[in-house]
Amino acid sequence: MNLLQALPIAMLGAVLGLDVVSFPQAMVSRPIVAATLAGAFIGHPEAGLLIGVVLELIALDTLPFGASRYPEWGSAAVVGGALFAAQPPGMPGALPASLLAALLTASISGWSMVVLRRFIATRLERTRDSIEAGSRNALFSLHLSGMTMDLLRGALVTTLGMMVFSSLVRAIVAIWGSDSAPSRAVVVVVAAIVAGGALWKVFHSVPHVLWFFLGGLIASIVLMAAI
Repeated sequence: MNLLQALPIAMLGAVLGLDVVSFPQAMVSRPIVAATLAGAFIGHPEAGLLIGVVLELIALDTLPFGASRYPEWGSAAVVGGALFAAQPPGMPGALPASLLAALLTASISGWSMVVLRRFIATRLERTRDSIEAGSRNALFSLHLSGMTMDLLRGALVTTLGMMVFSSLVRAIVAIWGSDSAPSRAVVVVVAAIVAGGALWKVFHSVPHVLWFFLGGLIASIVLMAAI
């Protein structure tokens, strides 16, 4: 994949990477949404939805609270969704290979967020006196520059992820030995185990959340049955 082909995906990754923390935090950066949108950009939204569900199950274990370090799933899901959607339907090894690319991208992108935060903190120190003096321009400049750098960060991570891992995915698919069905089943089972562990921790740490979960599950089943 050349730079021109990766540009639309990079723009999507930039916007969704921005949504993770900076703005507007509208949840469009969740893997199930981000990967589906990336698959739609490639022309196969159903493939994006499939890997998005798997990534969403894994991402349930991430609790982005405070100053904790965590994977950045917005840009990573775009990379995984686009790479998986670009493979022919039913291609053996495509899902595990694309999932690997998404997980690696999430780790790298999470590290890039730490670097960006440190850079913003350095700029804050330089403008602290102006902000404490009530300078509206200094505060506006700090916020705008921070969001702009986060947008560029998401674009860069997505572009590099697409250009680097597209070759990796093709290489893995080329040498994959098993059928697509068993490999997909293994991926889904592993993701479900991770999600189950995440839910177990939440159920035992947040009072009454289990009852809310069961209520929402029952309501969803009833709604689906009615439709």
